[in-house]
Amino acid sequence: MTSSTTPELLWQPSPARIAESRMAAFRAWLRTERDLDLSDYRALWEWSVADLEGFWGALADFFDVAYHDRPQRVLAEEVMPGARWFPGATLNYAEQALRGGAGKADDDLAVIFAREDGRGEEITFGELRARVAAARAGLVELGVERGDRVAALAPNSPETLVAFLAAASLGATWSSCSPDFGLRAVADRFVQIEPKVLIAVNGYVYGGRSFDVRSTVDELREAIPGSPATVLVDYLGNGADLPGCVGWDDLLERHRGAELAFDAVPFDHPLWVLYSSGTTGLPKGIVHGHGGMTLEHLKAVGLHCDLGPGDRFFWFTTTGWMMWNFLVGGLLTGTTIVLFDGSPAHPDLSALWRLAERYRVNYFGTSAPYIQTCLKRELRPKEDYDLSALRTVGSTGAPLTTDGFRWIADAVGEDVQIASISGGTDMCTAFVGASPDEPVYLGEISCRMLGAAVAAYDEHGRELHEEVGELVVTKPMPTMPVFFWNDPDGSRLRDAYFDTYPGVWRHGDWVRITDRDTLVIYGRSDSTLNRGGIRMGTAEFYRVVEGFDEVTDSLVIDTSGAGETDGELLCFLVLAEGVALEDVQPKLKEALRGQLSPRHVPNRFIVVGEIPHTLNGKKLEVPVKKILAGADPERAVSRDALQNPDALTPFVQISRHSGA
Repeated sequence: MTSSTTPELLWQPSPARIAESRMAAFRAWLRTERDLDLSDYRALWEWSVADLEGFWGALADFFDVAYHDRPQRVLAEEVMPGARWFPGATLNYAEQALRGGAGKADDDLAVIFAREDGRGEEITFGELRARVAAARAGLVELGVERGDRVAALAPNSPETLVAFLAAASLGATWSSCSPDFGLRAVADRFVQIEPKVLIAVNGYVYGGRSFDVRSTVDELREAIPGSPATVLVDYLGNGADLPGCVGWDDLLERHRGAELAFDAVPFDHPLWVLYSSGTTGLPKGIVHGHGGMTLEHLKAVGLHCDLGPGDRFFWFTTTGWMMWNFLVGGLLTGTTIVLFDGSPAHPDLSALWRLAERYRVNYFGTSAPYIQTCLKRELRPKEDYDLSALRTVGSTGAPLTTDGFRWIADAVGEDVQIASISGGTDMCTAFVGASPDEPVYLGEISCRMLGAAVAAYDEHGRELHEEVGELVVTKPMPTMPVFFWNDPDGSRLRDAYFDTYPGVWRHGDWVRITDRDTLVIYGRSDSTLNRGGIRMGTAEFYRVVEGFDEVTDSLVIDTSGAGETDGELLCFLVLAEGVALEDVQPKLKEALRGQLSPRHVPNRFIVVGEIPHTLNGKKLEVPVKKILAGADPERAVSRDALQNPDALTPFVQISRHSGA
């Protein structure tokens, strides 16, 4: 699992592009204001992790963070967990996102909204500020105060954005779920945090159909302790008429013209609650703070994505995925954010590329599976659409295959930067990704992001180079969780990240860091394929198997150590229409033997109708492994945390009848 061969160079920024980037502007500012001459990205990164106080303090000054009370210092003590960032500082995330100046004049465009059925609007910063002021006053009318929770069952729409910013402006804590989540999945999240107000839509659109969710809203507010005040958004245009609810439009109209204000809160005051996948129990409520998210998203969006006033930022996401929060972070830098609600494949798979053409998108973010699907359908967006405004394609959610890299370069544009990034809900950001002044090599993530002391460790805590190891973060970051909800002594948080290497964050991914400081992610370390002492990440396996047009999805499980000392390697396949297993199996075996190792050729290939995925689209590797080892399915996985719970049935049957 090591490599010393330099892969193909796919993209190299021109000197002009580097000079015009915000990353270059930051280095120039450091020369002038801090007397630091950091000649290139690697030097900048090395300084950013060697001098945490210097870097994060400089970042806040460079982006002119709007403090109410200035911090006493940047970092009280360099420890994990429990680092206290910017003690004494007060600020407000919503104020940083909405304040005038810095490219946020009233007439500047803040939001472009597009729904799959054609509904859409464009909102200036002035209008966005007015709506947030009205919504803030409406929340106050409903009794919301600092520290209260505001929860939303709502899509990626302007109403959701306005509600979030209004809650944040008050120092209330936000939490959201997509309206296609099932009742149990939503309740498992919102009941924990006991919101004062529930904001919900009456329905949503997806794939050419409308879905009424008023019965879900009704049952949900009954399930939440304290019977929260409920605000209903008439998203389908058929009336916000649920008894006992306040209409969103009525609430804003009553307070139209309200004054916009921002409550100053401490740096680590809870901004939002995100959730773990919840596949093996109640989802963990992961709490991030106002200051940490403000700084992290200014850095990630402003420097790494190279976005600011006049730019247009799109990421395909729902409100139940952390990428929604990341996308909203574009407002912090004065960027126009593009919100899309609907299916990425309606009326066809080119829907998002048409969106990119229509709205002159500069940064197009999506998931690796979407890229893979475009590849298999042989789409060539650059030939069908005017993508001349497009500078970068971002990809996350799973490791991007080498074929995916090559498809973007070939079918989207050779001048387009490929920003494969990896991070997680845990930090609500990526800590490895791209930079406008760093090249892109085939199959590799370009760099460790600023302020992220990422390393690869072996099982003894020794740092590895050019070898695959556990992805760790060795120094604190402001975006690490402030706490977990209902974890008063912090034990759940410590167990989640610090149980393997005390004082070092273990993220749970396999990574290789090359001598060129690029990275390759090999999948989750807790679902490693260990065959005869040769460890292999599942992402490597999927790169081979799903590279075949005959395979639409797959899941690989190594049953060794899951109740068996020397188990089988099983590959579950979803085949394309009309494909028989006997047609593709010999080719799969040959490819796996040649590209991975003879030991990584599965003992069995098994055809299934679907692969189970979490609500956020992750393959269900570890719970399926437990089921195959004989664990009670109800204990191994919460079906309400899945997109397609019926997809588990074949795996349960195999466990019971074949002794897998």
